[in-house]
Amino acid sequence: MRLCWGNYTLLAVTAALALVSLLSGCGSKGPLYSPSEQKQEGQR
Repeated sequence: MRLCWGNYTLLAVTAALALVSLLSGCGSKGPLYSPSEQKQEGQR
């Protein structure tokens, strides 16, 4: 099966978006917490 340029472009854009979404979490630092926990700690 041969891909036309439209299918190839769609595949490339989908792969690029998947890669960006997977790498978006890299480099995020700090503790993981929910906003409700932060409010409780601030009230103490």
